[in-house]
Formats: sequence, C-alpha cells, structure tokens
Amino acid sequence: MSKINQPSNQIKLTNVSIVRLKKAGKRFEVACYKNKVQEWRTGVETDLDDVLQISNVFVNVSKGEVAKAGDLQKAFGTTEIPNIVKEILRKGEVQVNEKEREHDLTSLRKEIATLVAEKCVEPATQKPYPVGMIEKAMAEAGFSVKQNKNAKSQVSECIKQLQAESNLPIQRARMRVRVSMPTADGKRLREKIVHGAEKIEDD
Repeated sequence: MSKINQPSNQIKLTNVSIVRLKKAGKRFEVACYKNKVQEWRTGVETDLDDVLQISNVFVNVSKGEVAKAGDLQKAFGTTEIPNIVKEILRKGEVQVNEKEREHDLTSLRKEIATLVAEKCVEPATQKPYPVGMIEKAMAEAGFSVKQNKNAKSQVSECIKQLQAESNLPIQRARMRVRVSMPTADGKRLREKIVHGAEKIEDD
C-alpha cells in the first residue's frame, strides 16, 4: 500500500475557537484555543501565545486566507499583529458551531433546573423535586434558555414561568427564621418583620 503524503505547508486546525470582528466593511478572524478566549477577556490568561493557535489575522480561518496588510491598515490604523489581535479578542464575536451551541444550552438548562430544584418544593409535602422533573416542567412551560446569561440570573424567571405555564405545583422553599431583638427596638421593628413573614409560629 502506497503512503499518501500530506502537503507540508497545510496547517490543520483542531480544537479551534474562531473570534470574528467586522470592521471597515471586511471581516477579520483569529484562531484561538478553546476556552482561552474567555480566560483572556477576564484577565486569567495574559499571554497571547497561549491564546492563539496561529499568531496571524485571517479573513477566513477555515480556508487559511490571511488578511492583507492594506486592509489591516485601513481597518485598524496599524499593521502590528499583536495590537490588532487584542482588539479582535476584546471586541470580536466567538463563533460557535451548532453542535457546541446545543451542548452549551443543554448544560445551561441542566444548571438552571438544578438551581430551581434547590430553591423550590412541592407545596403539599414541602419536599424538593428531582432535577429531571424540573427539566420536564421547563420543557412543558416552553422555558427558553438564554445563552448570553448565566444560570443564576435565569432562575427567578424560570420559577415564575413554571408556576404560570406548567402543570407542576411548585413554590419557593420557605425558611424558618428566629429573630431576637432588644425590647427597646421591638415596637419599631416588629411590624416590618411580621409584614415580611408568611406565617408566625411563635411570638
């Protein structure tokens, strides 16, 4: 069997994350290692060599088309690659393929369901629901996960939608609180505390 030689000048990019920025009517892309873009944006990673797979600016990473110096000068006012790359990383949009997006949404949905399960109970028994049951109710209520928001910020909206649009009886778990205060402050504070309580067990 004869061996097929791959062209030595062909660069195969694997595990790649593409960041794209449109400027001056052109698109510019950089090829980064997965998960490194967010680390660079939050300041966890500061070395560009550890972020970029190739230290160059492309018009199309997948086709290997490198941006022309004239286009870079026109769009960024410089041809200094590190400076241009930093701007693309800072302002550009991370390109996510359909499979990755689906995986991210599934993980986010599971995280939201887990948080809801931790905060809510079945009203009659005051017992928590399994995460799987919460996920089914989310689907029934047509809850739409927002990929640009973290799980924690979507929990309240999810609970409201489950209460309004699913068949799952659900309420936020109640906390039993004991409040002690000096007698002198009792009159002034009691009304506020009672107003915020659902039920007073002992006074």
